[in-house]
Amino acid sequence: MNKLKEDIEIPIEAVAEKPEKAASSPPAAKKVMRFLDGSFMTKENVVEMLPFLLFISFIGIIYIGNRYYSEKNVFRMNTISNELKELRSEYITTKSELMFKSKQSEVAKAVAETGLKESVVPPKKIVVTEEELNTK
Repeated sequence: MNKLKEDIEIPIEAVAEKPEKAASSPPAAKKVMRFLDGSFMTKENVVEMLPFLLFISFIGIIYIGNRYYSEKNVFRMNTISNELKELRSEYITTKSELMFKSKQSEVAKAVAETGLKESVVPPKKIVVTEEELNTK
């Protein structure tokens, strides 16, 4: 026999028997029952859960604020996009009117009312020499 193993007498009182589980429900069912009957809201549990509940509340407030902020930005972007489309169409219209009014025939018609006439003689180049500049 093994010398390390000797018959050791252990008193019966020292050995605690494990209590057998009576036909209890599974842990998930217990949690649901505690939630339904409200026993999870005891003072000890609420105090333990208070930091977590405050954190969840803070995250919820941040989420709601972020939602309002993003909706406001989307509305502003739509407004600016519509304004940009209107300004682009106004730019194109103004540019085409300017191109039409700056044609030579249109300019001639506009100045004809003031008495100016279009020259039929081509322009001549004036050449000034250095001697002429120095004599003055």
